[in-house]
Amino acid sequence: MIYEIRGVQVMLDSDLAKLYQVETKRINEAVYRNQEKFPERISWIITTGEINSLWSQNATANMSSKSRANPRVFTEQGIYICVRQYIN
Repeated sequence: MIYEIRGVQVMLDSDLAKLYQVETKRINEAVYRNQEKFPERISWIITTGEINSLWSQNATANMSSKSRANPRVFTEQGIYICVRQYIN
């Protein structure tokens, strides 16, 4: 569930949600409501090109082709902040 995007190891919002048994939208709501705690260096929305690259490199990437929005990714620090403050 860890991928490399922009030279950084990250986890998709949907994988993080699955791991902690919450809805993906709850994770994204927490980020949206606390944007100052999630600067772009620890969490960002990936581009369509990055999605296509993930699909071509990782057949197991947990991304729906029917999703309306591109997924958000979290670095290790972003995961820590999200889990510590908003999931548990």
